[in-house]
Amino acid sequence: MIKLQGTLTHFANPLAHKDNRYSAAQKSILSVANSVSAIADIKTWPAYNETPLLSLDELAQAQGLKSIFYKDESQRFGLKSFKALGGAYAVARQLQQTMATKLGTEPSIDALLNGSLKEELATITISCATDGNHGRSVAWGAQMFGCGCVIYIHKDVSEGRKQAMQAFGAEVVRISGNYDESVRLADSEAKAQGRIIVSDTSYEGYMEIPKDVALGYTVMLSEIVEQLDNAIPSHIFIQGGVGGLASAVTGYFWDLWGSKRPRIIIVEPEQANCLQLSAKAGKPIVVDGDLETLMAGLACGEVSALAWEILNNGADDFLTLSENTIAPMMQFLAKGSADLAPIEAGESAVPGLAAAILANQDTSLALSLGLNKDSQVLVIGTEGATDPELYQQLVQG
Repeated sequence: MIKLQGTLTHFANPLAHKDNRYSAAQKSILSVANSVSAIADIKTWPAYNETPLLSLDELAQAQGLKSIFYKDESQRFGLKSFKALGGAYAVARQLQQTMATKLGTEPSIDALLNGSLKEELATITISCATDGNHGRSVAWGAQMFGCGCVIYIHKDVSEGRKQAMQAFGAEVVRISGNYDESVRLADSEAKAQGRIIVSDTSYEGYMEIPKDVALGYTVMLSEIVEQLDNAIPSHIFIQGGVGGLASAVTGYFWDLWGSKRPRIIIVEPEQANCLQLSAKAGKPIVVDGDLETLMAGLACGEVSALAWEILNNGADDFLTLSENTIAPMMQFLAKGSADLAPIEAGESAVPGLAAAILANQDTSLALSLGLNKDSQVLVIGTEGATDPELYQQLVQG
């Protein structure tokens, strides 16, 4: 069994559970009721399949935990990431709303897919900035529904991820700055060119579309609920980034399970910990600089405004994770065992699991987080080998 070497920095959120109600304002961002139509629509898409929830029983036993559940998103729609759900769904919603304005009635998902609106859809261009996976989802959605697509990437996005977006027909523009600078450029050029921004982060003046991205993620969360078969995890270790996924996980399960909701623990890289610093300050904080981290999908310095509305009092704990835990965790999963087939997990898929193991190995931190023999831990393996060349380098050591 694995024994990780690395460091964690913990901050317990003093606002968590102060008022245990999931408020009307938070429900307006994401709720179980609002997710129903998104779930129904996405399940009609070509090649929809439920992804597996794996029980890592051998690992849980070795760690002295009751169970570890791993939601494996490595094959979602062939895009190898949970983000296939959010970006593409938000593209569909924008196309439906744009066509409703032109036609006087909102077309169905089937109408977008069957070619009857081909000429009209071809006049629309969708755009966004990305670390890789969200942009791939947006590009795939644009290709699936037949509209144009322009994606902005920052200097640290790998060539493999760039090529994956181009393979879906997107025009990809690389800038010399960081992720947050690419977000600002995409926004300004969209306004100048008449494009529709479909971003997974929200900011002043841009709040509605990221709600649809988050609603797309609820397909994965509803699958988890069914796969758990009435069990409610005690802990969820979830990756940070701008907070989009973390807030969807927090909000959906809080709305669904109320006071029985799991303890939500946010995991970030040491050099890109905008959520932890924001929790400490009690307000959104920007992390400047290169945001260098192997966890490419989490290299974000600015909190999504909508996400923060949920995480500010919904997340229980914030952890930063050192870089030296990532490759060993990927290697462990790739190796498999007598009881478990190898798991393809990219560098942004494993921080939640790595943090759970590392925290459990620290007696004091385990006590602080309430980890013990009765703990049922849920983690989300958010991606597979989204950059195959880098993946092979890391798992081969």
